[in-house]
Order: sequence, then structure tokens, then C-alpha cells
Amino acid sequence: MPPRIHTITMGLSTAYLLESDAGTILVDAGCPRSERSVSRRIRALENGSLRLIFVTHAHLDHYGSAAALRRLTGAPIAIHRADAGAMAEGKTPIGSVRGSGWLMWTLLRLFEPYVHPEPTAPDLLLEDGDDLRAFGLDAVVVHTPGHTPGSSSLVVEGRVAFVGDLLSTSVRPRVQRSFADDWSLIPHSLARVQQLRPEWVYAGHGRRPLSRAALQRLTCRPPNRHHITTEEGR
Repeated sequence: MPPRIHTITMGLSTAYLLESDAGTILVDAGCPRSERSVSRRIRALENGSLRLIFVTHAHLDHYGSAAALRRLTGAPIAIHRADAGAMAEGKTPIGSVRGSGWLMWTLLRLFEPYVHPEPTAPDLLLEDGDDLRAFGLDAVVVHTPGHTPGSSSLVVEGRVAFVGDLLSTSVRPRVQRSFADDWSLIPHSLARVQQLRPEWVYAGHGRRPLSRAALQRLTCRPPNRHHITTEEGR
């Protein structure tokens, strides 16, 4: 049976619980101090044994509660090798900011001292093509960099993709256009997910999944010449 997908909206971002007979996997862990609400959702499941915390990328709204959840559940944390260092140091490297992203960046700078994520060393370093069968899930890691160096998607049974911040379905479906470590990689990562042709795509922001047809219609906006380059290593 395919895993049952449970959406957890946590203000700034969206996380997902993938529940199967073999256990449950968490995709992203939300901001710091979200662990209690996530753990309640896990306990409410028919199979509430958390086997893995998969982090799509090293930004505080996606790994902020991962270390606390590991202590609560004993589940290991996995992230792509290229983002492991930032997460281990409790950093949120933004890269450069375009368009309306400057407002979110300003808010992050204001509030980051109060919601600073716990430095979180991963238990498992992932590479492109790694699978999660050892954790009871027929899923493959697909490296989709650009937003961060190690941004990765999780493709489950070739049918459902969890793409982190490569896409957003808040307000309307769109490709990442606010923050990127390397803007030139965003179109390539989008094309790679489109070539996989998943039936449904779940983004790191937004409550509703994106259909295959809607995914294929997405394109990257032309580069905005006006952008802010942030401090190295934020």
C-alpha cells in the first residue's frame, strides 16, 4: 500500500508525515519549538513509530525542530551532504535575495535571534540517488540544488514528490523566486522534477499539492537584475 500523507502546517512552512505499515517518515521539521505539535500528530497516527526525519534543506523553518524531535522519538536525521555543515552549525544560509524576498529576509534578520535553530548534526548524509528502503519507504533522493547547495527532493514510488522550497503553492503555484544560493541551478532542478513526471508534488510552503499537469506548466521567471547579496554564511 502507498504511504498515507499527512500535512502539517506550521506557520512559515509545511511538513509532511508519510505513514506506512513499516512506520512513519517526517519530511521537514518546521521552525524551532514546533516539536510538541509534530510529536502529537505522530502519536495520533495508527502507526506512530517515527523512523526517519528527512530534511529537504538547511533553513531554520525546515530543520528548526529536528534535533528536539530526535530526542523525543529517537528517529535519525537525514540531509544532503552539501547542506549538512550549515545545519550542524545552526545556520540559515540565504545566498541572494530577489524581488519581494527582501521583506522576508528583513524579517528573518529581525527575528532570527529569538528563534535561532539548535545546531543539528545529521545522522545520515544523503547523496543524489540514495533510497530509503532501509526505513520502510520506496523513495529516492533527488538532488535539486539552487535554493541551497544541498536542497533535495524525495520521490516516493515514482508517483509523489516532496520538493522543499524549489516550489511553493502558497497563493498560487510558483517556482522559487525569493532566495537562492545559485539562481542558475533553479531551472535545471525544476526541469529534473518535471522529467520525473510525478502525479503529485508537495511543496515546502503551501497546503495543497500540485498536479502533474500544473507542474509541467511551471516555468522560471527571467532573472531580476535587482537583488540583495546577503552576508556569507547566514
